[in-house]
Amino acid sequence: MPNHWLVKTEPSTYSFSALERDRSTVWDGVTNSLALKHLRAMASGDEVLVYHTGEEKRVVGIAAVVKRPYPDPKQEDPKLTVVDLAPVRRLPQPVTLAAIKADPRFKDFALVRMARLSVMPVTDAQWSWILEMAAPQ
Repeated sequence: MPNHWLVKTEPSTYSFSALERDRSTVWDGVTNSLALKHLRAMASGDEVLVYHTGEEKRVVGIAAVVKRPYPDPKQEDPKLTVVDLAPVRRLPQPVTLAAIKADPRFKDFALVRMARLSVMPVTDAQWSWILEMAAPQ
């Protein structure tokens, strides 16, 4: 069974729409040591929620890891890791950070507890709850 993750991106830098257009991308630019640890734990087939930061602050889509972690070819530092992601689908309804914070089920979610972390694990329960919140009303 695949693991679940959440990655953050500023939509003006690289949006989920860009990922859909490109069909895959190298997910790079991660420098925080805890975020890199999470990135290194990803495996091909893992599912990833894509979260837009900035003005949007919402989960907008699902991607999949299509190439396991490897050293960033653009960097000299072997600690800097990347993965390749491909879009799976856009969520029917984006799930806002405000809605997540208002739901007590997410009190232990890293998105709520560690707001600046750019890559984080998502439990199976959290994954299900977000998909439930994203379902059309």
